[in-house]
Amino acid sequence: MHKTPEFPDLLRLIDERSSAFRAAIAAAPSLDVQVPTCPEWTLSDLVQHIGERRRLWAATVAAGPGATSKTPARGDAVAPQEREGVLAWLAASTELLLAALREAGPDQGCFTGWGVTQTPHTAGGVARHQVQEIAVHTYDAQLTVGDPAALPVEVALDGVEESLFIGSFTRSAWPHEPTAFDFHATEGRSWRLTVDGDGARTTRLPAAGEHRNAAGLSVRGTASDLVLWRYDRISVDSLQLDGDRELLDLLYAWEPEDWA
Repeated sequence: MHKTPEFPDLLRLIDERSSAFRAAIAAAPSLDVQVPTCPEWTLSDLVQHIGERRRLWAATVAAGPGATSKTPARGDAVAPQEREGVLAWLAASTELLLAALREAGPDQGCFTGWGVTQTPHTAGGVARHQVQEIAVHTYDAQLTVGDPAALPVEVALDGVEESLFIGSFTRSAWPHEPTAFDFHATEGRSWRLTVDGDGARTTRLPAAGEHRNAAGLSVRGTASDLVLWRYDRISVDSLQLDGDRELLDLLYAWEPEDWA
């Protein structure tokens, strides 16, 4: 049975993945090495991105429902140069975000940065997305230091859905014959992305093999691989595709106005 993680679980997962990110940074021989999955960044750039954005989202959540854009980051938004200072700064950045989320609670309105999607404009929606952001960037850091690990199952299962709810929702008409894309996590959860004249939206499905109507294309893999593929960290060749592979090219080439 599908279940979105509760708000306390989202906060716990942000904290856990942030700790894993710091562990990868602590293990790096240098922060000047290039991040393979973010080729324009070094580890130092990735550190700055992570810490600065935690502080930015902390301020944005604290600004409440009246904010119409991201709020300037809280505290010192520039990472220190020495390693020990970097790790302390990252930890403080995470705590600022967690404190703001705890204070707000899951239902408080919040600027999110995304338009009309299947994810609400609330502090809870921000927390859910922040789990995925820190999880994927933790993978980036681990890969850079030569010790990549799959995303934890709890994180990845929610991440497949969360990425579809935000990144693949539109009210713009699909310019081709209506079809559907099914995503099956080997851990036992499935989702359907339907594209037609009403746009694109995602629904949960029963376990793979239990639903009647076949999709135009089915994509199968571990939840971690599905998330990492959705965020362009691994190739689609890492997944099992069944059906019309050309549909995936059409989906990639589609550029609805509200995805701009």
